Amino acid sequence: MQQFSKHYTAIYPVLVALLIITTLFSIRYGAVNIPVQTMYTALGKAFSNAGNATLYERIFMEIRLPRALLTVLVGASLAAGGVLMQALFRNPIVEPGLVGTSSGAAFGAALYFVLGATFHFTAGEWTLPLAACAGAVIATGLVFILSESGAQKNSVTGLLLTGIAINALFISGVGFMSYIARDPQARSITFWTLGTLSGGSWHAVAIVFVSSLTCIGIALRYSKQLNLLMIGEDEAQYMGVNTKNMRRAILLVNVIMVATATAFTGVISFVGLIVPHLLRMLKGSDNRFLLIAGSLCGGLLLSLADIAARMLVQPAELPIGIVTSVVGVPVFILLLKRKSRQYQ
Repeated sequence: MQQFSKHYTAIYPVLVALLIITTLFSIRYGAVNIPVQTMYTALGKAFSNAGNATLYERIFMEIRLPRALLTVLVGASLAAGGVLMQALFRNPIVEPGLVGTSSGAAFGAALYFVLGATFHFTAGEWTLPLAACAGAVIATGLVFILSESGAQKNSVTGLLLTGIAINALFISGVGFMSYIARDPQARSITFWTLGTLSGGSWHAVAIVFVSSLTCIGIALRYSKQLNLLMIGEDEAQYMGVNTKNMRRAILLVNVIMVATATAFTGVISFVGLIVPHLLRMLKGSDNRFLLIAGSLCGGLLLSLADIAARMLVQPAELPIGIVTSVVGVPVFILLLKRKSRQYQ
């Protein structure tokens, strides 16, 4: 068991090193390349409160650095959310937004783009994140309430089916908002629903950092119970797991973590679906390992996607959701084919 644990933890330093290298590359290169010396001087001025920052130093401190950190945190949140939802539903093709979180956030953002100015709904730079977060919470709340009151009460299957229905409902709402929107509003809805990290700021980094760190820390406390759940819900109950309370806690952690990340970046697909798959192929199904390594791997994967989004069509920028989908779809198909061959 001790050897197994050491074999598990050996991958953490590798992932941390790769994440640091990728993050530095993301900060260094783009439409404007930032010299390494400029990074050092900008950090020195920031810590000493010295003024007179150059243009490159301001780009580094106000744009590149917060964006890179936000990318890592959002990737970690989405990957950890994927681990939690796949463990809860005991289904490897479940993603964090299955219970309505992403579609609700998209509907909240679309509602703001179309009706925000009409009803004077404004809270400065927080207006869009607040609208998206409110939509995510409402959608997930509906899923939970309806699944608790239906014929399959306290059933994971009932929760899954309710989530599919609510997702369809809110996606239809996004489509309706796009239909009645004017051209600039429709473009904003489309761009946001495809995901963007261009709005990264220090405020966003601080909020997503607190959200992701707190939620992942809480989720780690449930990792052993999630491991027991893999053998079946009834069996887990026999072994002392309160599956009802655990399900509520995991859903709450997932919605807070994913809704907060999505509120600042828009809908980013496939990160929470692909990362747990890759790690299970690499090291197994221990949820404690999957949460820690998945958070690191999610940040790494999204950082690579962000580099591609900024550099493929520079000085313009691709929506990051396009990049993750283009990479994620073939990888997911290969994983499914490999899985099917194992059962033949």
